Amino acid sequence: MEELTALSSIYFSPESKTLSKTKFKEQLDQLRKKISSESSSIDEVMEWYTKVNAALLEDLTNHIKETDSSSIWRYLIGFKNLLRCIESIGIASMFGINYYGRGFLTQEAHISYVCHNFLYQDLLKNVLNYIPILNDANIILDPGVKIRSRLIIYNQKRPGSVQDAIDYYDATATYVDKLRELQKEIRGFIKDSVETSITEARQNEMFGMAILVVVLVVSPIIIALVNNGLNIIQTYSKDLTKKAEELKTEKELSDSLLCQMLPPSVAMTLKFEQQVPAEYFSSVSIYFSDIEGFTEMAAVSTPLEVVTFLNSIYGLFDSLIECYDVYKVETIGDSYMVASGLPVKNGNKHASEIATMALELIEAGSTCRAPHKPDTPIRMRCGLHIGPCVAGVVGTKMPRYCLFGDTVNTASRMESTGEPLKIHISEDMKCALDAAGGFRMEKRGSVNVKGKGKMTTYWLIQKEGRCRRSSSTDWTPQNEPPAYLQRLCSKKSTKMITS
Repeated sequence: MEELTALSSIYFSPESKTLSKTKFKEQLDQLRKKISSESSSIDEVMEWYTKVNAALLEDLTNHIKETDSSSIWRYLIGFKNLLRCIESIGIASMFGINYYGRGFLTQEAHISYVCHNFLYQDLLKNVLNYIPILNDANIILDPGVKIRSRLIIYNQKRPGSVQDAIDYYDATATYVDKLRELQKEIRGFIKDSVETSITEARQNEMFGMAILVVVLVVSPIIIALVNNGLNIIQTYSKDLTKKAEELKTEKELSDSLLCQMLPPSVAMTLKFEQQVPAEYFSSVSIYFSDIEGFTEMAAVSTPLEVVTFLNSIYGLFDSLIECYDVYKVETIGDSYMVASGLPVKNGNKHASEIATMALELIEAGSTCRAPHKPDTPIRMRCGLHIGPCVAGVVGTKMPRYCLFGDTVNTASRMESTGEPLKIHISEDMKCALDAAGGFRMEKRGSVNVKGKGKMTTYWLIQKEGRCRRSSSTDWTPQNEPPAYLQRLCSKKSTKMITS
């Protein structure tokens, strides 16, 4: 017995991990040789085999824990419980054989029989619950075995009978054979489930490999398409940036052109608010000028020559007035109209600004000649007046910034009643220039002005400290672009040099 216990403790203790099949068979053969009626009892042999089964069931349980397939683990648990069921039936049958052979069981043996008898029944029910398909199997215990089992549970003393023991063993062995057939059937279920899982795993693997191959084949195409898309986007971005720069330049050009047609402040207001209310100015200075004999000159000249002549002289005037705080209102034929003190008010400076500008323009005009008539001198008449007026934008198509009021009419009358190469001013303008100081004027006298009656007027001679331009200097008109185009061209040149 000590040898049996040593073997079981060495090969089936918790510390032992594995035992090879060959080594186990050697030890089992050695055990069977040592078993005899003289050296060991049935309880001792059963204990050894029980430990062997426990070790095998523990190993099977550990393998069941490792599986995660719901179609397999139920079969594995059912198979394990069926093994324990067969083991319990075998142990209980040994006690039953002992009962019928001897006629009674000791209290300890009787308790063991009852425990194993109920244990195998519970395990069998557990197997049927885990594997419902087995309910169709014919696993019915022989009625004679049931009766004999009840007698064993009652444990009433009776005469021992070897034949009864043999009959009980045969009936129990037949039932165990049915359970072993059931065990084979469960092994078949497990095998089929494993093969199905392996087949599915291989199909999934093949599907994954197919996807990988497709990805590897398609990836270069996708990369090429993405690269091409990025190149297109970069090209489009560069073109868009270039178009944005061109649009910005064109916007500056249109804004500059708009600011030439209208005052900048009025142009921006009109651009964003769509309308500009009329504004009253209490004091502004207005300049009018025209060319003497222009009607006769236009009659004997071609339209192109007239346009070229006016563009030349007024191009010069436009460049000169940029040095002063004035606003060019309009040109109508040979008439040139300039105002100071609007649309941006400049206090009392407008009188001196417009007077200084008038002196500059009449000096520049005296040096000009008509391009197609270089021997014909240009003789200009100028008129100035100061007073209140109303200014506003008129029209929606080709809107113009116009001035209204008696001041405008009076300034126009000063020009029309003046003399060539002289600046004709009103008495109000004379008072304003006296207040500003630095101007020399001569009284002309009383002049009959249409719509105004008799008015005392003056000639503006010069500004003190200012050298008069030599009248012998001839000015040759040049076909230069307008000032706003010159500024834009200079901006473009600066950008090109910077880049």
